[in-house]
Amino acid sequence: MLQIRDLRVQFETRNGPVDAVRGINLDLARGETLGIVGESGSGKSVTAFSVLRILDEGGKIIAGDLTYGGINLTAADENALNDIRGREISMVFQNPRAALNPIRKIGQQIEDVLRQHSLATRQDARRKAITALEEVQIKDAAARYHAYPFELSGGMCQRIVIALALACQPQLLIADEPTTGLDVTTQKTVMDLIQNLAKDRGMSVLLITHDLGLAGQYCNRLLVMKDGEVVESGPPAKLTKEATHAYTKKLVAATPHKGKALHNLILGGAAVPVPDQGEVLLSVRNVTKTYAGKSGPVEALRGISFNVRKGGCLGLVGESGSGKSTLSSIIARLQDATTGEIEFEGRNLNDTPAARFASDPRRSEIQMVFQDATESLNPRHTAAQSIMEPMRHLTKTIPRDRSARVHELAAQVGLPAALLSRLPHQLSGGQKARVGIARALAVNPKLLILDEPTAALDVSIQALVLNLLADLRHRLNLTYVFVSHDLAVVQMLCDTALVMRSGECVEYGPTDAVLSSPKSPYTQELIAAIPQPRP
Repeated sequence: MLQIRDLRVQFETRNGPVDAVRGINLDLARGETLGIVGESGSGKSVTAFSVLRILDEGGKIIAGDLTYGGINLTAADENALNDIRGREISMVFQNPRAALNPIRKIGQQIEDVLRQHSLATRQDARRKAITALEEVQIKDAAARYHAYPFELSGGMCQRIVIALALACQPQLLIADEPTTGLDVTTQKTVMDLIQNLAKDRGMSVLLITHDLGLAGQYCNRLLVMKDGEVVESGPPAKLTKEATHAYTKKLVAATPHKGKALHNLILGGAAVPVPDQGEVLLSVRNVTKTYAGKSGPVEALRGISFNVRKGGCLGLVGESGSGKSTLSSIIARLQDATTGEIEFEGRNLNDTPAARFASDPRRSEIQMVFQDATESLNPRHTAAQSIMEPMRHLTKTIPRDRSARVHELAAQVGLPAALLSRLPHQLSGGQKARVGIARALAVNPKLLILDEPTAALDVSIQALVLNLLADLRHRLNLTYVFVSHDLAVVQMLCDTALVMRSGECVEYGPTDAVLSSPKSPYTQELIAAIPQPRP
């Protein structure tokens, strides 16, 4: 179906040419699912974009042959490529919201694809678009036809992008990180959908991911890429158990799965001891949150209660829309609960409204690390300025002392001092995550609320950040509320887990007990959805 021989791709930069892909070879058979795994910058997406000849400006194929079904793609002109794109080879892009037109109804966007390739007329385009939505399991597809992307969840948008890619019934589907940022149950639904459609249609799939567990579950073969080269290939079971290349071994070691302890990640060494839990630091009692909706009140939280002891780590678990982030923002005093009590060190936090909590003395004691490190950093502030900002507002320190504290924090989180003068766009994802953690630690908090801090990171960078958080918790006697949709990560870091669904608590208790002997069918469903390589 697809053959790549000695592919070399180069990008022109200010500092001269950069080789993004160096001599890639691969063969993809009809009906086969081939996974390309590796970290950001390894050349996975560049390889995929080369197949469709949609490289970013400055990128060019300098050598190699790309052949699809006997057609030489490297020599094909733009007219021939436009006929192949969508009809023969389709792509599911990493960011579904960026891939959709924000001001056009989703049904019309599917119609555009069908009519572009003369697979629908003006009379039957709407019917075929609705059928395409039904095939990706969109409920009430006829009504969703009229929805705009901003009205849909991330998982729903991802299904729409898949519907767009499959509308013309292509023979080859390229899925570029199709589940990044999705919760485990939505991820499983999306991947099962791709797998079943591929089986029904005899379609080949090229799956690009940094998640070795996901690739191992759904792919027939894997290619491991690093620095633009394939370093190892083979069946998933062989690579996960008998990897020969050091980089593959590193990815396998860094991949979270059920039962893996934190100290078994890539840093190695002895387990980080969990601090002795003392008296209750945070107490949440019957918290509710109701928003005004178009069709009436919407209950985002319903009667949530739990305790977190000093030095403890509570994991808030659940799929998108379960209320995790709403609850964490209420605890962080970024918004008010509708009803209920929140006590911190025995004092009622609700006595100061969220709008005025910035001037409360307890503001420095409760800090938050946000999900998207890029979006939460000021793009015009250097790393040092971002870390220093809370000290300027919440402490009475002088500039010289603040500067010394910035360097101390950078050392604590493993951020090289040379990077402190860089702006966010000059930092990697892992480096930006470290800046966010250092900023939260700048005012010596007692409670850190971590909202999906590793969701979009490569597995090895995720492992580094998780080890860092465990180490900081021990050394600084910090207390964490850790928000995540990844149960394997929660098991590694948290001693207590609270599972949420539709704004309610469905299970609460010691993490090992919740994950090893779940009582709620929903928790059982979450655990079953964790990707595991096939035997």
